[in-house]
Amino acid sequence: MKKMRVLLYLAVILGQVAFAQENNADEKFKQMIYSLSTPNNYRTASGYPGQDYWQQQADYKMKIVLDDEKQKISGSEVITYKNNSPHSLPYLWLQLEQNSRLADAIANTARVEIIEEKMSLERFMSANNTYDGGFKIQSVKNTDGSALKYTINSTMMRVDLPTPLKPGESFSFSVEWWYNVNDRLKVGGGRSGMEFFAQDGNYIYTIAQFFPRMAVYSDATGWQNKQFIGAGEFALPFGNYEVELTVPSDHLVGATGVLQNTDEVLSDAQKKRMADAGKSDVPVLIVNQKEAVNAEKNRAKTTKTWKFKAENVRDFAFASSRKFMWDAQGVDINGKKVMAMSFYPKEGNPLWEQYSTRAVAHTLRVYSHFTFDYPYPVAISVHTDRIGMEYPMICFNGGRPESDGTYTERTKLGMIGVIIHEVGHNFFPMIINSDERQWTWMDEGMNSFLQGIAEREWDKNMKTWRGNPERIKDYMKSGRDVQNAIMNNSESVVNLHANAYDKTAVALSVLRETVMGRELFDFAFRQYSQTWMFKHPTPDDFFRIMEDASAVDLDWFWNGWFFTTDHVNMAITNVRKAQLGKQSPADVKNALKKDADLKMRYIYFLREKDKKTLVDVDAAYRDFYNSYDEFAVTAEENKAYESFINSLTDEEKKVMQSGKWFTEITVENLGGLVMPLIFELTYTDKSTQIFRVPAEIWRKNSQKITKVFTTDKEVESITLDPNLEMVDVDLSDNYFPKKVVNTRIEMFKQGKQNQSNPMQRK
Repeated sequence: MKKMRVLLYLAVILGQVAFAQENNADEKFKQMIYSLSTPNNYRTASGYPGQDYWQQQADYKMKIVLDDEKQKISGSEVITYKNNSPHSLPYLWLQLEQNSRLADAIANTARVEIIEEKMSLERFMSANNTYDGGFKIQSVKNTDGSALKYTINSTMMRVDLPTPLKPGESFSFSVEWWYNVNDRLKVGGGRSGMEFFAQDGNYIYTIAQFFPRMAVYSDATGWQNKQFIGAGEFALPFGNYEVELTVPSDHLVGATGVLQNTDEVLSDAQKKRMADAGKSDVPVLIVNQKEAVNAEKNRAKTTKTWKFKAENVRDFAFASSRKFMWDAQGVDINGKKVMAMSFYPKEGNPLWEQYSTRAVAHTLRVYSHFTFDYPYPVAISVHTDRIGMEYPMICFNGGRPESDGTYTERTKLGMIGVIIHEVGHNFFPMIINSDERQWTWMDEGMNSFLQGIAEREWDKNMKTWRGNPERIKDYMKSGRDVQNAIMNNSESVVNLHANAYDKTAVALSVLRETVMGRELFDFAFRQYSQTWMFKHPTPDDFFRIMEDASAVDLDWFWNGWFFTTDHVNMAITNVRKAQLGKQSPADVKNALKKDADLKMRYIYFLREKDKKTLVDVDAAYRDFYNSYDEFAVTAEENKAYESFINSLTDEEKKVMQSGKWFTEITVENLGGLVMPLIFELTYTDKSTQIFRVPAEIWRKNSQKITKVFTTDKEVESITLDPNLEMVDVDLSDNYFPKKVVNTRIEMFKQGKQNQSNPMQRK
């Protein structure tokens, strides 16, 4: 009977011990068809725009004046809004983000505050902010000069139209305004403003959100007129811009778009250097450090007007200062020349002259490879202190050396990383124009994911890079008071950076490297990127197109990673082994005896100690069972075994004598998030083998599964997730036999840190 039990055991494990149990597996693998938006003529079930997809257009003609004495911006704009929707619009909504700096703005009044035992003077000053911020709207007029009725609600302005704007019609109107430019490190969150340099009395202006801008009206949301509280950034329609920027005549200006009046604002030497830069694949200085330092010493009393034109962009920003150095180079993007540029003061050197424009060019090449060819004619990086912010064709980036020009490795890598990230935002969301006010992860997370690839291609040994699972393990296992699901409005997320940036980037890295594979992922991701460039995608569009273009059912992945706060914590809880060809009665009895001897070890130990006093059972009390050897093979068992062997075909006998090993591994899901399983089996001869099991193994029981591996050699030890791909937050239970390991140190010792997420371009 023992022989039969062993054979039955083999049959069972060969059949895969995995019975469906009553648990929540159906929730983990539920199909998202019921939670996604209903497909319609505007957006299809495959994730592509429908036959009736539409989007609005807003064109701007602006005249802007920068007052360097009063740190004030004045402007006038004519907006032409085209209604491509099938709806008549009785009013239009504009965004007034500068109003977030008003004392009674939601961003200020809803801010959580606390008095701590030790607080800086700046903290007390910020709690008693008297800064005169916000737009000063001077007029809102029709093109005939008549006033239009408007209503300002904090950071939004509604303009009531004389008659409803019908489908296919356009409406033009003008707005005049001014506002005080904020010190961006002290007031208003740092996205836009000025920095004062006390040593030479000059300013660098990095100006954005500086004009009333049209809000998005779409089929998915109607008017996106959620208030700007500070975290949720900007949802904007595409349009064409003609902008005149009047600044002190000794300033250099970088802006969204192409400079139209080069002859009026650049010297002959600067124009020649720019022409040389266009032919060069390394940065060429258009304004060098000596020239910039000389410019710092004077204050022009006259002004110049720089004219820029930008087509099919969703926003406009600019930078202006007499402190700027300026370099540029041409970048070949599939046969098209793009100008990569940087503007920076002497305080940015030597880092900026060496790395900034090169990082811009690198980003354009890498992102173009994974999405679409960069379509704009220019990409600019502007030096700032401790911020990173993005706009079409221009971004503001930190990374400042010490005053003596020295810098730490952290400063260098941080600067390169932030430039890659902010330049990368040209793709997400400046071109793939998702709703930042609602879904921060769609721009920050996707961009951070590609940033990680670009960082690895910049330096394969980059010590810190986006998408590294190690970045989010602590966040993933944190409580609900700290962690939110990715699919939350940005203003409601406790830790937005860990959530929208890092968790999303890791999720997409895992999706590419572990779940889908590079070929399927990259094709689907390009489909999404190229389909939705210059359009307004939603999360549903992304989820759907990734599945439609790959034939991979990812509903379990979206559900777990984006809609829950579950984390990965897999544990090996049991391992059993068996070998074919070792199932004769003698083999079975020897194995059972070995197991029994192990269990009797303590009894043997006592018997040895007590052998002088231990009394054998009296002969009168002895019977068959006192002398019976339960591990001896009986003639009946041998006969049954021989009969069984004789009943086998030659092919079956060959299988029986193959000596194959069967290893059954039980894994329990302690964290709730289902994932593919990666096992590294180490054999008794110290060779290793990797086995990958898809996440669908959890589909009928999301709490506990068993898996049997058939191998030619005996397994000595097992490691679950050997390359740290699964984002498992607790590795102490990922080993058989169990061992204590300092994960990060051990991975470096094993040389697997760089293998853990091989992101280099295929």
